[in-house]
Amino acid sequence: MKYLPIAMALTCAAGVAAAETTVQSCNRTVTFDSVPKAAISNDVNLTEMMLVLGLTDHMVGYTGISGWKTLNEEMRAGVEALPELSSKYPSKEVLIGADADFYFAGWNYGMKVGGEVTPETLAPFGIDVYELTESCIHIGEKAKVSMDDMYADLLNLGQIFDVEAKAQTLVDGYKAELAAFVADLAPLDTPARVFVYDSGEDKPFTAGRYAMPTALIEAAGGQNVLDDFEKSWATVVWEEVVERNPEVIVIVNYGDVTAAQKREFMMSNPAFADIDAVKNDRFVTLEYVEATPGPRNINAIKTLATAFRSE
Repeated sequence: MKYLPIAMALTCAAGVAAAETTVQSCNRTVTFDSVPKAAISNDVNLTEMMLVLGLTDHMVGYTGISGWKTLNEEMRAGVEALPELSSKYPSKEVLIGADADFYFAGWNYGMKVGGEVTPETLAPFGIDVYELTESCIHIGEKAKVSMDDMYADLLNLGQIFDVEAKAQTLVDGYKAELAAFVADLAPLDTPARVFVYDSGEDKPFTAGRYAMPTALIEAAGGQNVLDDFEKSWATVVWEEVVERNPEVIVIVNYGDVTAAQKREFMMSNPAFADIDAVKNDRFVTLEYVEATPGPRNINAIKTLATAFRSE
C-alpha cells in the first residue's frame, strides 16, 4: 500500500484529487503524474471502453478500426468529433505526430511484441501506455481469462482519468446485471461444448484459454472445447476441432468474410459433417466488439446463454 504524505492526504480529504495515480499494466507498474489530455485508443472495443467512461474530451483520436471493422450508429456518434489517425495499427510517427500523451492498446490490439510501437519505444516521447489486460499473456504468465479482466481495465482507466466513481458504478452495474440474468437461467445438465470460429479456412483462428470468449462461454453455461489450448487468439488445425466435437459454434463477425459465409463454409464441407454443431445447425454469431473485452460482453453472455439453451 502506498501512503501519502500528510499534506497530500489532507488535500485529498478536502476533495481534491491526488497529483498522481499508479496502476498495474501487465507486468509494469505505471504512475501517472496527471490526467492524460491527449489520449489515443486502438481498436473498436478499447475505444468503446473510453466512450462509456465519457473520456472523449481527453482524446485526440483513435486507431485500428476501419481497416477491419465497422462502427455501429451509437459508436459513430460517440467518436464523430475525433479523427481516426490510422485505419489499422498506428506507427510510432502517427502517435508522436498527434502529440499524444497516452495510448490505450494491447498486445495484438495495436502493439506487437518486438514491434516499433511498445511502451518502451513510446516512453521517450512522453506517451504513457496502458495495456489491455486480456492481452498480457503475450508477454508473460497470466491467470486464465475471466470477466475480471474487463472490469480491471475499466477500473484502471477510471483511476488514470480521475473518474473512479463512474468506473466503479459501471462495473458494479455490469456485475449486478449479469448476476440477475444468470440467476434466472434454466440450468444445463452439462456445459455446452463450444468452438469459437474467428476466421480462416485452411486452419481456423480461434479463442484459447486466455481469450475473452472463454470467459463469456463459461459465464453463459458452456465450456470452450479448446479451454486447454494455452493461447489467447491463435490458429489450430481442423482435425482438433472435429475431434473435440462441439455442440455449438460461435462465429465472430468482422472483416471481409461474413458470418453467413463462415457458417456456409462449415455446413457445406464434408469434413465437418459429423460435428454435432454442424449436424444440428447450431451456430451463434457475436460481433467482434462483443467477443473482445469491452462493455458489450454482458450482452454477449446473454446471447450465448440463450443459444446454449435452444435446440
